[in-house]
Amino acid sequence: MTGFEPIKLWTSDGSLKGPIDVIRAINRGCGFIYFDGHGSPMSWATHPPNNAEKWVRGLENYNMWMLHNGYKLPVCVVSGCHNSEFDTTPLNLLLNPRESFFLRLDFVPECWSWKLVSKPFGGAIAVIGCTGLGMTKEDKSSFSGGLDYLDARFFWEYGVNGTDILGEVWGKAISDYLDKYPINWNSPAMSDSAIDAKTVEQWVLLGDPSLKIGGYAEID
Repeated sequence: MTGFEPIKLWTSDGSLKGPIDVIRAINRGCGFIYFDGHGSPMSWATHPPNNAEKWVRGLENYNMWMLHNGYKLPVCVVSGCHNSEFDTTPLNLLLNPRESFFLRLDFVPECWSWKLVSKPFGGAIAVIGCTGLGMTKEDKSSFSGGLDYLDARFFWEYGVNGTDILGEVWGKAISDYLDKYPINWNSPAMSDSAIDAKTVEQWVLLGDPSLKIGGYAEID
């Protein structure tokens, strides 16, 4: 996008080794953040290239206290499973302790995305992400669409089409996705069309949809 200087953190070149690399980048200030990897209600992480066994930790709920970017609050898009699963609660440990603790990780008081938005004196102004299992083009037989396409449409809508009201950018990205991948409601579960429906249904905005990205010009 024009007007922005990208700061890229990769596991492949060693610029992303752990949470502190992400925290330092955010604390310097940024307009947007895009996380592409794996998530849960309490963390975001990824892998080095060609090594699915090794995890490289990124930003996690318990280390968000180190974010001190003040009023330099970015819009964040996170491509990971369950990062925006906002119905988490410690009560899940009582209701289903084994699944909650070892599998779903839904026992945290706040999900990753809301933790980032509600962080005092830092964090993000808004987060867009998945409430459930994120589906990518690799999950479809057509090998197209999924979060790969939807996330990219968000940035296209702002950076190319010029829409700057957050809720409109989010909504138009979803509309564009459905125009390209219309839903066949008679298709079975886990069909390409079912995956498309799931993709847009669970891609939620946590933040103020009326926000003008970048703010308003001062009036003399």
